Parts: sequence; C-alpha cells; structure tokens
Amino acid sequence: MGQDARHEALRTKHAEIDHLLFEEERRPLPDFNLVHELKRKKLKIKDELRQRVDS
Repeated sequence: MGQDARHEALRTKHAEIDHLLFEEERRPLPDFNLVHELKRKKLKIKDELRQRVDS
C-alpha cells in the first residue's frame, strides 16, 4: 500500500471513529467505556497521521 493510500485509509478510519463517537455521546445513557475506547483509537490514528506528515 502506498503512502498516499495508507494516509487516506487512516483519515477515513479517523472520520468513521469520530462519527461513532458523536453518535454514542448523543445517546441518553452513553457507554462511557466505549466512548473512552473510541477516543483512544482516534488519538492513536491521529498520532500515526502526524508521524507520517513529520517524516
């Protein structure tokens, strides 16, 4: 997989997680364990995207 394709895949996954997080937080009784896990995954992807830009 090329650098551009990997970068785009990460951006897509980040957006998907962001949407899931938004939906979960809107629920009357959100699952805070799921919210925490989604935020952790989103941050991991963000860090990987930043590393790719910096290198």
